[in-house]
Amino acid sequence: MKKSNDSKVTEFVLLGLSSSWELQLFLFLIFSLFYMTVVLGNLLIMVTVRADAHLLQSPMYYFLGHLSFIDLCLGCVTVPKMLRDFLQRGKIISFSGCLAQIYFLHFLGASEMFLLTVMAYDRYVAICNPLHYLTVMNRQLCFQLVFACWCGGFIHSITQVMLVIQLPFCGPNELDNFYCDVPQVIKLACMDTYVVEVLMVSNSGLLSLICFLVLLFSYAIILTTLRIRFRQGRSKALSTCASHLTVVSLIFVPCVFIYLRPFCSFSMDKVFSVFYTVITPMLNPLIYTLRNADMKTAIKKLRKKYAASFCHSKG
Repeated sequence: MKKSNDSKVTEFVLLGLSSSWELQLFLFLIFSLFYMTVVLGNLLIMVTVRADAHLLQSPMYYFLGHLSFIDLCLGCVTVPKMLRDFLQRGKIISFSGCLAQIYFLHFLGASEMFLLTVMAYDRYVAICNPLHYLTVMNRQLCFQLVFACWCGGFIHSITQVMLVIQLPFCGPNELDNFYCDVPQVIKLACMDTYVVEVLMVSNSGLLSLICFLVLLFSYAIILTTLRIRFRQGRSKALSTCASHLTVVSLIFVPCVFIYLRPFCSFSMDKVFSVFYTVITPMLNPLIYTLRNADMKTAIKKLRKKYAASFCHSKG
């Protein structure tokens, strides 16, 4: 354990996903593929939305482009450090590096939760009020909603960091995870952390639960409206809602499990952490592209455009 002169912990030891060297090499290969999928998949969506004028004018794809940007950044918060740690014996992270991971993890995670809530509202307006959809969801409102999501993520994240940074750390410095997060870090504080735990749960846990319930309620209204009022275009709307609900479940279920309970260890904690930080950012682009005809058409057009440009330059 490394301490400064006044006995304060200056770095943490990450126990990671496994202590077996052979298993770590195998995990390195698997998570390298996952990380490449996160980067390439989300970049593909961002480039496709930006390159296609039809998609760029659509509020839904405007939000989807921002969602892919968040997922791309979220995957870069923990995975590169985890891949490097797979190849070395000592998994060390400085105290400042730990705080940075907490900040960006919660900043991006909360922003994504707010953005998914906004996307549910967008689908509600598109399906329940289609004649006024483009009037209501104009570009100025879309920009304001996205800006509000980023501001909400910042406020949530800075609150988390301010609560952690005031805790004294003078004893054990081993974190039973592959990255720094609030539940593991505050357990190492040299004081009674009950009040801090309550504040953390009320911040992260309730945020996750409330957003999740709002989203479920919104999609329940949307599905009810589809069943009662609409026949034509129902399958396309249902497909879009199914994609959104799949993404919502992949993000919110792990967050509710991790943050909406006392900060004690469970055997499934690391599994849910992997889902939240790696699997979800990887699956989001796959879910949206595989189930979305407009996105698949735009990707084909983009591929043909670049293929024609390449052939022209070769000629």
